[in-house]
Amino acid sequence: MDFGLVLQTDPPGATTVALMRRAERSGFRYGWTFDSAVLWQEPYVIHSRILDHTENLIVGPMVTNPGTRSWEVTASTFATLNEMYGNRTVCGIGRGDSAMRVAGRKPNTLAVLSDAMRTIRDLAEGREATVDGTALRLPWVSGDSELPVWMAAYGPKALAMAGREADGFILQLADPYLTEWMVKAVRQAAADAGRDPDEVTICVAAPAYVGDDLAHAREQCRWFGGMVGNHVADLVSRYGEGSDLVPTALTSYIKRREGYDYAHHGRAGNPDTAFVPDEIVDRFCLLGPVADHIERLRELRELGVDQFAVYAMHDAREQTIDAYGTGVIPALS
Repeated sequence: MDFGLVLQTDPPGATTVALMRRAERSGFRYGWTFDSAVLWQEPYVIHSRILDHTENLIVGPMVTNPGTRSWEVTASTFATLNEMYGNRTVCGIGRGDSAMRVAGRKPNTLAVLSDAMRTIRDLAEGREATVDGTALRLPWVSGDSELPVWMAAYGPKALAMAGREADGFILQLADPYLTEWMVKAVRQAAADAGRDPDEVTICVAAPAYVGDDLAHAREQCRWFGGMVGNHVADLVSRYGEGSDLVPTALTSYIKRREGYDYAHHGRAGNPDTAFVPDEIVDRFCLLGPVADHIERLRELRELGVDQFAVYAMHDAREQTIDAYGTGVIPALS
């Protein structure tokens, strides 16, 4: 099992770089950042600095979207980083939540996301693609450039698309029951499309907090249930509560959800996440001593998870990175 570290690009940018360097020294292989241009600093500028100050770390957004940048710009950015530092990038992408809604836009449709994934991958790897009706190719991109595209998804149509079209699947929660349900959906869609299901990399991303004070850890990570709840609310509005297409284990907890202010997005103490019960925090996140993390991760690995990406938006970032480096990663690698 591989491990990744997920950070927001809060200033100073040097802190993000330092934490990623610490993560690589601790055995993490991936460094991920949020991508919301209004809420945080520009990630790709910081990605370049991270790549320059690490040896092998693979970097990417968790996640970008098709709407805030033109697709040829996104592809050119990845191809440039690959040319400068070797193929050490991955494009995590989804329909768009905070980046789109903060700017007053709706998340992109799955049809747009599908076109964007194909176009960005083709252009970044030196092939011709059509953007807004015009055939384009980045002539300076060599044939050696590689850009895996990993898609974030929750709903049945998105899961099926990830299985058919993406190089990897990003699931932003660490509940074993839901992980099993969604991984099966992705792998079945891959098989139905004539692909080898094992070729789709499975990445589970969730907050991890190492420590014995469970009550404190819950309060530091409750924000995550609110973030996931934004996507769940979309699913409920589309499919309804109790639909056979979406597990109630995912949807039932948002009944008391009243609203969401993105000013607190992804932050400990988010006042809009009081509706998230302890049970959801415990299911979606990894909390407690190192042994508890190892136990959950072994269960996820048995379900086909290839990477666990640690959301470190809490008051114990360094301690959690170090604890994973000394105890968790050696037990799972």
